[in-house]
This record gives sequence, structure tokens and C-alpha cells, in this order.
Amino acid sequence: MAQPREWVGIQQFPSATQSRLHELLGKLKQENVNTLTILVMGKGGVGKSSTVNSIIGERVMAVSAFQSEGPRPVMVSRTRAGFTLNIIDTPGLVEGGYVNDQALELIKRFLLDKTIDVLLYVDRLDSYRVDNLDKQIVRAITDSFGKGIWKRGMVVLTHAQLTPPDSLTYEDFFSRRSEALLKVVRQGARINKQEVQGFPIPIELVENSGRCNKNDFDEKILPNGTAWISNLVNTITEVALNGSKPILVDKKLIEGPNPNERGKMFIPLILAFQYFFVINGIKGWIRDDEALETRSAWEDRD
Repeated sequence: MAQPREWVGIQQFPSATQSRLHELLGKLKQENVNTLTILVMGKGGVGKSSTVNSIIGERVMAVSAFQSEGPRPVMVSRTRAGFTLNIIDTPGLVEGGYVNDQALELIKRFLLDKTIDVLLYVDRLDSYRVDNLDKQIVRAITDSFGKGIWKRGMVVLTHAQLTPPDSLTYEDFFSRRSEALLKVVRQGARINKQEVQGFPIPIELVENSGRCNKNDFDEKILPNGTAWISNLVNTITEVALNGSKPILVDKKLIEGPNPNERGKMFIPLILAFQYFFVINGIKGWIRDDEALETRSAWEDRD
């Protein structure tokens, strides 16, 4: 495996963003986190690759409005002051209106022996509804990596520089879109009401367009004035340090429980059933037969 390149893209950010990013990297290193691996997943065309480029500060992933994302997962690695950042971009999880099991299998195989520290589940803010397909995507991710991945998960909504419809305020529209999507995530991940407190899935907004507004410090900002790149990395840092267990993608996780191993747990029950109901029954029949034979012999002598 090639050595990761120096993270020179961080120098392309405005000085205010650079200062904040270095502060967050220092916070991770203080907690003995020297490597951070981020997995980016979602439907196609939602802005996964553009978000990777925005975080790295370089055009590391090809992005085109007229071309779908690459067919295979790609990991981009960068180092800075002894810290290594890995971001894994993945193909879209939908093909022809259904979850693409082949793409999901490809992603799982690519992730073998890697540890996932943060999951970015990417969708668009300007999508006005959620449906059963969203739930199926979340369920497919959960079935592949376990429910625990959502303890390491966050939702990222792209295309955030928009004018809300129906005379809604920006905050109202964001709140409604967030609530609807989080509800679907919890349903797809089978997170029940009692578990909700243990699964605080944060949502962050992203605007990757070059037309994104900027503040006086030349930082890209959302319509609510938030400098979104440093805010996104701050939330990634919080998720990485939330005390939950990172997801190690090993062979057992990918292939699921061995059906032979699963069957072994039933062997004692089967043996007990056989002993009490079958063997004891046979013994009873033998005793009855012996008793009949004994009585017949005495009767003959008399």
C-alpha cells in the first residue's frame, strides 16, 4: 500500500478555516486518534464525491453533472503533522429504483480489514420527500455493517444553498426535511423509541457549488451564515470521539454468521429431545414387551 500524500489541500482553505481545522486535528490527537477513516455512502448524484473534494480541499474525485460516479469504491488518504485522514467514496446504492446489492457487496469487499470511524450518509436538502426506497437503503447499510454503524453515523445534506418553497423559512424547511429523513433512518436501522437517546444522529448541511456565498473571512457559508466546512469537520470530530466503538469490517461481518456454527447451538436441545421423547419411549416399549413375555412364560408352566 502506497504512503498517503501530504495534505496540502488544507492550505487552500481561508486562514480562519485552516485555524479551525488544525484545532480539530489537535483535539483528535490529544485523544490519541492519529488516524480517522470516513466512509461516504448514499444514492448516486447526491454529491458524495463533491463533498469528499470539499473536505480534502483538492479535486481528488472526478465530478461531472453528465456522468455518474465511479463504479468502484475509492479511498483518498492524506497526512498532516502525524495525523492521517482516509475518506472512502463509494458508488451509488440505487440502480433502477432498487438497492444495488452488487454495489453494496463491492463496497463490503473493499472495506475488508478496515476500521470505519465515521459514516457520512449523504442526501440532498432540496429533495422534498422521503419514501420506502430511502428506508431500504438504510436497512441495507444496517444489515451489512450492523446497527452500531449509526452510532458512528451522521447525515449530510448537500445543495444547501436554496430558497425554500411555500413561504417557509430556511430553518423551518431544514427542520422538516431533517425530521422526515431521520425518521426513515431510524426505521430502516430498526432503532426503537427506547434506543433513540443512544443514537443521536447529527445532520449537517453542505454546499459544494463554486457559487456558494462567502463571509468576510472568505469562508463558504450557508444561507444561515454558518461556515460549513469547519462546522462539518467539527461534527465529524464529535462523532469520532463520542465513545462508541468503531466498526471493524472483518470477514465475519461481511459474510454474516456461519450457518453451521449457528446450528451447533441447537445440538444439545436436539439430543435432549431425542433422549426424553424418543429413547425413553423406546425403553418403555421394551419394558412392556418384556413384561408380556414374562407373564406368558408363567402361564405356560401353570
